[in-house]
Amino acid sequence: MPFVLLVVALLAGGLISLLLLNSALNEGSFQLSRLKKETTALTDEEQALQRDVDAHSAPDALQRRARELGLVPGGSPVFIGPDGKVAGSASAAEAPPSPTPTPPPAQAGAGQPPAPAASNQPVPSGAPAAPGPTQQPNQPPGR
Repeated sequence: MPFVLLVVALLAGGLISLLLLNSALNEGSFQLSRLKKETTALTDEEQALQRDVDAHSAPDALQRRARELGLVPGGSPVFIGPDGKVAGSASAAEAPPSPTPTPPPAQAGAGQPPAPAASNQPVPSGAPAAPGPTQQPNQPPGR
């Protein structure tokens, strides 16, 4: 009789330990699944933020934003050598001439209202672009 109780106790202890081990493994699996989902979401967010940074740091976006702030392209640079000599001559930066708007094309229909003229104001990045051709100021590349 004591031998049977010992065997039953060993089997019961083994089953309970297997149940606890299985529960711990399942908990780790659920945690791993949750962390993978979180990693995927954070990776997507990082990529979206990187796209925003790339869009805002593009040369045309920087130029448009600088123009909105009232900045103008600089003149010729002046360099100071290690011996204190100045190379070049300083000149004040001047604003490029603003483009002249073109008159709207003639309307074919007599009862139609005239089309609104295209504005030379820069379009915010979130706003849709104005229909029709727009003029860009003549500037050398890289400015």
